Amino acid sequence: MQASALPQKTLLRAFELMATAKSLSELYEQHFKLVSKYVHATSRGHEAIQIAAGAQLLPHDILYPYYRDDAMLLAIGCTPHELMLQLLAKATDGFSGGRSYYAHPSLNAADKPKIPHQSSATGMQAIPATGAAMGLQYLQLIEKQKLNVINQPLPLVLCSLGDGSVTEGEVAEAFQMAVLKKLPIVYLVQDNDWDISAYATEVRAQDAAFYARGFNGLEVRTVNGSDFEACYLVMHEVLGIVRAEQRPFLVHCKVPLLNHHTSGVRKEWYRHDLEQEQAKDPYPFLKNKLEGLGFIEEVQNIEMRAKIAVQTQFEQAQTAPEPTADSVYEHIFAPTPIIQEQGDRTPAEKSPIIMVDSALYAIEELMQKHPECLLYGQDVGARLGGVFREAATLAQKFGQHRVFNTPIQEAFIIGSTAGMSAVGLKPIVEVQFADYLFAGINQLFTEISRSCYLTQGKFPISCIIRVPIGAYGSGGPYHSSSIESILTNIQGIKICYPSNSADLKGLMKAAFYDQNPVIMLEHKGLYWSKIKGTEAAKNTEPAADYLLPLGKANTVLHASEHQQKRGNSCVVVTYGMGVHWALNAAGALEGSIEILDLRTLFPLDTEMIYERVKKHGKCLVLTEEPQANGFAQGLAGRISQNCFAHLDAAVQVLGAKNLPAVPLNSVLEAEMLPNAQKLTIALKKLLND
Repeated sequence: MQASALPQKTLLRAFELMATAKSLSELYEQHFKLVSKYVHATSRGHEAIQIAAGAQLLPHDILYPYYRDDAMLLAIGCTPHELMLQLLAKATDGFSGGRSYYAHPSLNAADKPKIPHQSSATGMQAIPATGAAMGLQYLQLIEKQKLNVINQPLPLVLCSLGDGSVTEGEVAEAFQMAVLKKLPIVYLVQDNDWDISAYATEVRAQDAAFYARGFNGLEVRTVNGSDFEACYLVMHEVLGIVRAEQRPFLVHCKVPLLNHHTSGVRKEWYRHDLEQEQAKDPYPFLKNKLEGLGFIEEVQNIEMRAKIAVQTQFEQAQTAPEPTADSVYEHIFAPTPIIQEQGDRTPAEKSPIIMVDSALYAIEELMQKHPECLLYGQDVGARLGGVFREAATLAQKFGQHRVFNTPIQEAFIIGSTAGMSAVGLKPIVEVQFADYLFAGINQLFTEISRSCYLTQGKFPISCIIRVPIGAYGSGGPYHSSSIESILTNIQGIKICYPSNSADLKGLMKAAFYDQNPVIMLEHKGLYWSKIKGTEAAKNTEPAADYLLPLGKANTVLHASEHQQKRGNSCVVVTYGMGVHWALNAAGALEGSIEILDLRTLFPLDTEMIYERVKKHGKCLVLTEEPQANGFAQGLAGRISQNCFAHLDAAVQVLGAKNLPAVPLNSVLEAEMLPNAQKLTIALKKLLND
């Protein structure tokens, strides 16, 4: 008999899983016309490393698989039936309720590793996974009991990647943070030499193992993915080291791709290497090993049972119900507990404060009360406390394990909140300027905004993303942009845009208790109330218990009853700096102007907007963004549609000139942007229509 370094029980269990995965792939090919209605990929050729990894994970670990990892899912305890329900997009698909592709799991079960939301976008899971590892490290530091692993090995994160994805810049950001912070994470790279139709030598200068060694502190192992025993032993070694020493590893596994890239991209269309790759199939390697150990009959029985079980479960999955149409509206957001304004907004013992301080005090109060609250981003640490001093003193008060600098990595700053939230933390992060948020849009759109919806509410991402925004004092083309129209087109996030310090503090507190991702847009020109005409941004500091629910607009100025009765009034619908332009313009318009401050752009208080528009019959939507094709024009269209019978004039929009960027020169900047004088002219014209 052949010798084995592994127990026979381990080998037999691995073969059972491998036979099941192979049977799945064969059955799907047999029923190609039925199952290819929805795109899927299978693990054929990759099974050995996937089973070796999945079988050794513990229930308190965090797993980020990718779309080819069905054998890994079987290894952690998922059934073929569960996978098939997602394959067929059935209502009883426990991962996503028919919303996501095959092998896109989300699991929050006590007996299996936790699997947060993961997308199909290659490489995107590396940042959330690294964020989860950062969260585990923090929890271990503050309180081991929170990890629920007393007298057990410490948890870790396993992030599965394809070799092609390692060329992504966001994967580099993840590797950088993993070694910088010495995080407990294993990056498992399954290298089959193919992207879709592009071969490795066309698109990669080196493989993942060579590349990873350039990150000082990321130890690398390479293994033959055709050899289950070798895979198992390498994973056993690496997982053990990461648990004991809490540092990152990368395992690079060479594997054959024996099935199609996906059901929609057939291998026979372009592959030139199918025959030679078939010789690397891990299945006969393990089968021959077991037969050499004398398990000939056992092997035959395992293969037969796997085929029968897969066929039976497939028949059951086909008869499962389809989702009802109205279920498509479920789990867009997790419920928020803050639905009413509460606490003291104007306590007698408090003094007026500027906006930058109101945010600072809100976060300080939250951090004092909630150890799960962290703050990180560029330059927010102890030396500076933010380029606007918006985080000043926090690192000194709470320690650099809770308030810390990150590299210049907007994607990591945003995407890591998904992993941090998945392990029970509440991160507050900052992107230094709105202009640079675009580097994180991949993560915001692909991972953050969709997690609650695609996991059926299992993994809402609870985070606050602070974004200083707007033009202020000739900041020029890279520090002055307004980007709210980009953000309001991303479903699944909430967006605040306060105009004064009291609102900012109340919204920041409410956003913390909201279980969803919240973007806090903070206008730089209002931070210190230094700009002439922005004195109203400075309010009495609300009490520590003050909460302002999202989605509640506020009338900051009422038109006079006299002007309303004359039909000579209108409402300005605006937010942020627009509120102050409107307040300054209203002084020249003899009580004709009502100003409605939206405070949040999503959820939007359409009920109050329509009510005030109908009362006055005239409306102007004011924004700092370029006017064309933006949020303000969309809002004006909604107002026109819902208030048409009550309008005495067309809804007007005033915004910045439609230019590619805010110029540096102050004369050019002033020409581009709205102001009180331009608004006064527009309102006089509207009132006279």
